Amino acid sequence: MLLLTERESRALRADQAYPASEFQQARKDLLPRLDQSYKELKEVRIFWQSLSAAERAHLGEAASLLRHCQDVMMKILVLDRENEQAMLRRGLLPASHLPSANRQRPHFVAELYRRGGPA
Repeated sequence: MLLLTERESRALRADQAYPASEFQQARKDLLPRLDQSYKELKEVRIFWQSLSAAERAHLGEAASLLRHCQDVMMKILVLDRENEQAMLRRGLLPASHLPSANRQRPHFVAELYRRGGPA
């Protein structure tokens, strides 16, 4: 998903025509996997938080792996939001797809992630 989002970002910055249908289909294909990954990461994070400090100390690498997974997911979300804004600027999305006012707040995505995602 990160590679797709980065490739889409490059395509949006290029002077060439943007192949919207290609990226739309790829996103649809990857969305279920991203959703499943998010759910699994959330479960692992809850389990990790339930461990005692001593138990966490024995699994030191797990903390860095969890942090890395969260960082990658955050990068995908932020880059996707930037891509959406680029599509809006290029007139590739209808006005009905304008993001909500909350999405324009700094750190909104980080707040959502910290709270465990949207309800």
